[in-house]
Amino acid sequence: MLQTKIKDNELAQQMLHLVVPIAIQQFMLALVSATDALMLGFVDQASLSAVSLAGQIQFVLNLFIAGIAAGCGIIIAQYWGKKDTASIEKVMPVALYTNLIFGGTFTVLALCIPSHLMQIFTNDATLIANGTSYLRAVAFSYVLCGISQIYLILLKNTGHAALSSKISSTAVVINICLNTILIFGFLGAPRLGIVGAAYATVTARVVELIWAYFTVRRSGDVAIRWAGILHTDSTLTKDFWHYTTPVLGASLVWGIAFVLYSVILGHMGSNAVAANSIASIVKSMVQCVIRGVSAGAGILVGNLLGANQLEKAKNYGGRITHIAIVIGIVTGTLLMILSPFISRIAPISDTARGYLQFMMIVLGFNLMGQSVNTTVLDGIFCAGGDSKFDMKGNLGAMWCFSVPLGFIAAFVLHAPVWLVYIIISLDEIVKLPAVYIHYKKYVWVRNITR
Repeated sequence: MLQTKIKDNELAQQMLHLVVPIAIQQFMLALVSATDALMLGFVDQASLSAVSLAGQIQFVLNLFIAGIAAGCGIIIAQYWGKKDTASIEKVMPVALYTNLIFGGTFTVLALCIPSHLMQIFTNDATLIANGTSYLRAVAFSYVLCGISQIYLILLKNTGHAALSSKISSTAVVINICLNTILIFGFLGAPRLGIVGAAYATVTARVVELIWAYFTVRRSGDVAIRWAGILHTDSTLTKDFWHYTTPVLGASLVWGIAFVLYSVILGHMGSNAVAANSIASIVKSMVQCVIRGVSAGAGILVGNLLGANQLEKAKNYGGRITHIAIVIGIVTGTLLMILSPFISRIAPISDTARGYLQFMMIVLGFNLMGQSVNTTVLDGIFCAGGDSKFDMKGNLGAMWCFSVPLGFIAAFVLHAPVWLVYIIISLDEIVKLPAVYIHYKKYVWVRNITR
């Protein structure tokens, strides 16, 4: 009965086809961080905290990579809906050389000035030393990640979401297996601890890139031509940057503020850092469905807009938003229910364990707002090239509210950890009214293809 009902629902079929593999992919990516934290937590709390802070460098790089990939996805989704693969092939080299620059820059920084990068996030000498070792070992994964994500976003937006998920998820499994071997020295390997986690990441990125490269070549749908880096189409390049720049700006505005949250907590002691590390990992695992719905919404609505089915896209946008509301309530409640159990089993001190349980309850409410905001802002709005509002919303909610109030609470008023955490977690709730008002203007309902 349920299967028949789903088959009769075109939107449900299409969303399941997109959301399930993307959600699995997001879950597997979060699982890497979870296993890193679990394994390094058994080494010592300092290793766990150091990798968490060093991971902020990858997080910042991901802001650039995700911004370029999202902008590229806008173009691909609409032109794929229009069945114009030639235009997609002209845009891909622009995204490729941009991510090469970003990934290469972060690789050089991690190799040359790792200790300076760690000092941004903490003044703890032990955490700086451990993080420096990790950054040097993981550095080459940054440029590999920049390239592989372009191949994966192409597969995801051209009808191969499941294959993209398979590649990424397999790389994650390799990462986890190598973590186990290299961190603890199993199967005759040396016991490398924190550096072993870094080597596992680099190896997984190599596998992911090679597999994605040959998969795109074999698919024959759309090619990524490296020679096109030197001979880009000026008109489509202009279009690419017109729609990508606001997405990249929104990503950076959101992400740098999020990094500053880590800076705030990083200067409130190792227990706060450890608790926040675990809370962030658990949140990432729970919110994988939210990210799947957002990505699926962007692809599906973008395809319809590119095919000039504007009314259908508008209708789908509303129905997907309702789905996002339900998923936000379910995932937020699930996080709250899991909070006592996870705080008990986390390999952290008793003080950090107390922080962790409270943080996850706060994050439960945060997820309810984030589900709607992520789906609408990153999925539906971006599908129609309406990406400037996302940046404005982040500026208002994060930079005019959570970031300044968080710094004042932590460093001026010397407020307790729990109060500071509430303040920096209110951004998604603060943003909701403005998102609803802008959605109802339907600025995003437009075909941007030429």
